[in-house]
Amino acid sequence: MKSLKYILGLTILLFSSSCQDDFLDQVPDDRLTIEQVFLRRETSEQYLANVYNYIKDESMVTNNAPWIGLSDEGDVTYDRPGYLTFLMNIGNWSAASGYYDNYYGDYYKGIRSATTFINNIGNNPQFTPELITRRTAEARFVRAFLYFSLLRTWGPVTILGDELIPGDLEPNDAKLHLPRNSYDECVDYIVSELDLAGQDLPLHWTTQESNSQQYGVGEFGRATKVACMALKSRVLLYAASPLVNGNQEYAGFTNKDGKQLISQQYNPAKWERAAKAAKDIIDLNILSLYKKNDAQGNFDPLLSYRGVFLDAWNPEVIFARVANNIAGWERASSPRLASGFASTGPTQQMVDAYHMANGLRPVLGYTSNGSPIINAPSGYSETGFTAAATKYTLANTYNMYVNREPRFYANVNFNGVQWINTSEGVKVIQTYNTGESGPAGSWDHSRTGYINRKNVSPAANPRTGVNTARPWVMFRYAEILLNYIEALHETDPSNPDILQYLNDIRERAGIPQFGEGPSPLPTPSPDAVRELIRHERRIELAFEHMRYFDTRRWKIAEQTDAGPFYGMNISANPPEFYKRVVFENRVFRKSYYFFPIPQPEINKNMNLVQNPGY
Repeated sequence: MKSLKYILGLTILLFSSSCQDDFLDQVPDDRLTIEQVFLRRETSEQYLANVYNYIKDESMVTNNAPWIGLSDEGDVTYDRPGYLTFLMNIGNWSAASGYYDNYYGDYYKGIRSATTFINNIGNNPQFTPELITRRTAEARFVRAFLYFSLLRTWGPVTILGDELIPGDLEPNDAKLHLPRNSYDECVDYIVSELDLAGQDLPLHWTTQESNSQQYGVGEFGRATKVACMALKSRVLLYAASPLVNGNQEYAGFTNKDGKQLISQQYNPAKWERAAKAAKDIIDLNILSLYKKNDAQGNFDPLLSYRGVFLDAWNPEVIFARVANNIAGWERASSPRLASGFASTGPTQQMVDAYHMANGLRPVLGYTSNGSPIINAPSGYSETGFTAAATKYTLANTYNMYVNREPRFYANVNFNGVQWINTSEGVKVIQTYNTGESGPAGSWDHSRTGYINRKNVSPAANPRTGVNTARPWVMFRYAEILLNYIEALHETDPSNPDILQYLNDIRERAGIPQFGEGPSPLPTPSPDAVRELIRHERRIELAFEHMRYFDTRRWKIAEQTDAGPFYGMNISANPPEFYKRVVFENRVFRKSYYFFPIPQPEINKNMNLVQNPGY
């Protein structure tokens, strides 16, 4: 990087608050040397802005974030070339395909840029020592985030440290042929970087605004100590999970010198470490599950759960991306009656996962022909229609969608539900063949008969160009609680904290808890709790890009992500529409637990080994 003569086209971070008029808004002169960039406050801030920008905007669901469409919770409509989730789901990809290879390169570019900032910002005469320390810690956080982004997708990667590799080395130089570090080495490095960064950052976003005069406006959305702790919690939870904690199926996954890249010994201490990381956040006592009341002053679980994403900087938010494409997310998740694309559809398997209002699961599994095994005590039915409206449904709603838990109505648009935006009157979503969002009218339709509703504001209306700018929540307190109880259960399954925090999440969701509260459910045995935690996590964190990684780290994706995927019969009109049909047969091979290292990277680095199965 020292040989780099010019920094061209530094971009705006867009990671600062929308009230910024000038800060990070000015592009530096076209031709500045790297030394000149770090002699001025403005250009140094812009450089860090660009570093932040390497964290992907995952609100761009059809492009930047394939995780919903590649998991069992959802589908991205377009079953044609150019939409990679379709091709990947049917097994049409390999190391030579080039799918998301730019992500691998982008993350390393971001890592390099963060290291450049860390190594040079100390020379800036316009920065106070305190500001140098703080901004260095921010860059360190982003670098750790990017390494984790690599680790969760490609598995163990090469850690570069603080030394920048010059850009003018000979092709055979040893610095260009660094091998992969082991998964555990990657984890330890990321965690150490987060611990170091956290020492020099404000505790939480609530403490950033008071410092705005000293550090500049727009501190919201920057790294904090709690953001470091939340990322650490996620990193350690993944590291303790079956995929990489003693997975002997990776016995042959080694570097060329024989170095083991995935530990072959199961280590329960990894769960203890993960539990402690989450508990450290809980013990700060500065976060809470967000709760809202209705117009009559009564607690409303749907408004509460929905508000986590719609009400900016609420007490549950840990880290959020201020600049994002939520307008695009909302349009992709809106029906065609609102000029939406209806292009992100929950699968029938995901619909089946939501509890009934009584807290029981409606479907316990499936027969060999895909028919649901219905849990009769839940009151669930797949026949008939309601005669009257309910709190969440209109009259003549198919019984499958009646008396479900509030999170279902916050997250899923189904045929016959009222569209949440009423600025142009009451409109009803129709996903059947000739319906307003059905396949007969456009290729913009849901293949499952459902449309995502999560993180869509009732005030948004793509037809009239109205959208609601707000931060994109990336870490929140509910995840930390779920991280904690999952890790705790693996080492201390009788610990009362497990049911306490599981019940806290269910209480906010508006469904009965286990052993306490109104209409309590029987207290489960410790042996049953692991599945309860995983199921609660599936629902609570649905469509937040978590399920894809959860099924892989639990090593169950071969069961969850392969075979027939079901939806409603969108090729028909009611009543035939209300029939489970296969919309796609998905392929999942063992190799798919990790993405393949891009083939060009393998070709140019003689010591870089490919992931197993590619």
